[in-house]
Amino acid sequence: MVGPAQIMKLHLLGTAGYHPTEKRHTACLMLPEQGIVLDAGTAMFRVRKHLITPHLDIYLTHAHLDHVAGLTFLFDVLAEKQMERVTIHALPEKLAAISDHLLAEQIFPVKLPYEMRPLVQDAPLAGDGKLRHFPLAHPGGSLGLRLDWPEHSLAYVTDTNTPGACASYIDEIRGVDLLVHECYYSDGMEKMAQLTGHSCATPVAQAAKAARVGRLLLVHMNPLSEEDDPIGMPKIVDIFPEADIAEDGMEVEF
Repeated sequence: MVGPAQIMKLHLLGTAGYHPTEKRHTACLMLPEQGIVLDAGTAMFRVRKHLITPHLDIYLTHAHLDHVAGLTFLFDVLAEKQMERVTIHALPEKLAAISDHLLAEQIFPVKLPYEMRPLVQDAPLAGDGKLRHFPLAHPGGSLGLRLDWPEHSLAYVTDTNTPGACASYIDEIRGVDLLVHECYYSDGMEKMAQLTGHSCATPVAQAAKAARVGRLLLVHMNPLSEEDDPIGMPKIVDIFPEADIAEDGMEVEF
């Protein structure tokens, strides 16, 4: 159970967008004490090291490969673990796409040890928590996720082209302790961001400020950039001081 005094711990297992690099794997976040994983990108193999609960709930924002490819790693993730339940949660059409394509017999011929459930609003979480989802602007459709407990809150906004302070989801993330938000491009790449359904730096900072979140972590960076600061952090911090670039292996308390 999650008590009011307990600190929540989020592990950033994969922080790249599109494809893995020497430094980063693709989207995968984990709350080990709650048995929760957000997205199943290529970093999914790292879940094994942090798996401490007899149940695992995997919540998917959408079905693009950089967010679901790691589902095919489940045999190794769960090897020698005594699991009572493994559940994949997503919108029905995303679950169907994963079953019909990624896990089609010609591609992946063995049945994985999981069950699928359509994602519902106010889904119950361990420790008297709940999870809500909301739509994001992205080709093919994506979701943002908000997780709330009595004394803790987290929002995950990935794969979207945010307009900044006027983003449609500001009320959905308002006041969370921690906002994990995609930031694929630096400023100056607005045309590519619009075309691909991703975000540039300044609008992300503006959205965090407008929503009055406690802290901002930036993920889903452009894998072609090998710089330590691929998105221009000085501009972001000038707008929203409590901001950091996420890195694979980072552990954050909130």
